[in-house]
Amino acid sequence: MTASGRQAPSPPERVVARYVLDTAEAPERAAEIIAGEQSSGTFVALARETKGLKERSGAQVETLEIVGEVEGPGLPGAKTGPVLRRCVLELSWPLANMGPSLPNLVATIAGNLFELNCVAGLRLVDLALPAAFAERYPGPRHGIDGTRRLSGVTDGPLIGTIVKPSVGLSPDETAHEVAQLVAGGIDFVKDDELQADGPHCPFEDRVRAVMRVVNEAADRTGKKAMIAFNLTGELDEMRRRHDFVVAQGGTCVMASLHSVGFVGMVELARHSALPIHAHRNGWGYLSRHPALGFDYAPWQMLWRLAGADHLHVNGLANKFCEDDASVIASAQAVLTPMFPQAPMAAMPVFSSGQTVRQAAPTYAAIGTTDLIFAAGGGIFGHPGGVKAGVVALRKAWQAAVEGVSLDDLARQEPDVAAAMGIGR
Repeated sequence: MTASGRQAPSPPERVVARYVLDTAEAPERAAEIIAGEQSSGTFVALARETKGLKERSGAQVETLEIVGEVEGPGLPGAKTGPVLRRCVLELSWPLANMGPSLPNLVATIAGNLFELNCVAGLRLVDLALPAAFAERYPGPRHGIDGTRRLSGVTDGPLIGTIVKPSVGLSPDETAHEVAQLVAGGIDFVKDDELQADGPHCPFEDRVRAVMRVVNEAADRTGKKAMIAFNLTGELDEMRRRHDFVVAQGGTCVMASLHSVGFVGMVELARHSALPIHAHRNGWGYLSRHPALGFDYAPWQMLWRLAGADHLHVNGLANKFCEDDASVIASAQAVLTPMFPQAPMAAMPVFSSGQTVRQAAPTYAAIGTTDLIFAAGGGIFGHPGGVKAGVVALRKAWQAAVEGVSLDDLARQEPDVAAAMGIGR
């Protein structure tokens, strides 16, 4: 059970995926086409696709419910008709089709079915996996508990930020920015996902310069900020960069999930002695159209299996296109255990336009402080400077937990009052 009290679901014996399907075909026919394409069938009957083979290896239509009609047109290339029916379709596959293999699981549940011309819209909205996946993939090696241990933050959220400008700073300039944050009492700092190993800021030079600042501060104060260095690259590069971070005393690494892929993430997690801060850049192309792609809940399950310790969920009142209900549902998904025997706990990361104003509604919605709360402008934009920005965020979260309103807090705390004007 997580800190928010969520129970792990009982694992099924088969892989089960639920979709929202729009189709101009008869829904029963469309469901059978999808099931066949993603298992033993093709566009014509085959002599060797016997009844026994279908029973053994075919995908099954578990449920099909027509929930309404939608206006066309559907996806480009889809069959058209006088009406598109919207359905909830649940398919299942025998584990033996792909084995407990994450890359082949994805090919099965999120492969060619998106391209079928009977599909005018298709979105993966839920996923349940057999326990064999937990046995093969241990998931996050550090998660919430390991992140708290390595950061030294035992209570409350980790107050974090992003190095800005995203790119263009030299290693020494980056270290100067981090030095201000460390002096201000920051818990967590991450590279921007665009900052990797370019010639203007080589990875090793940046890590060396930043960790010199972090280690010196830790020697003085006993507090060691967690820095997520972006090591995104090819497999050997990521392993080498990880080892360099460890040698310099670092406590976190970061990877762009869609850039390194499932195999890259699995291999990095197997190698890593540090928490992996998993960045979801590119998530929009999988999710932004409501009739295509993924919901966050099944997507994050796959990456937790692969070994992500921290997963971005956006933030309330963010600068992107996602509404608050979607952000909260994403955070709750990350905090929900995956298997009874293997909860695979990961830490949600709230970011994008976050200030003191989001602390109370975020806590009210998810009921836990097991999270990273990353604010860029909410810290660097504070009129009193970086330290005042960090202090204001920490006080706002403490007040949220204690049930003190932000307005009441601001009347007593000038730093909080000043922070309430950021972005207004």
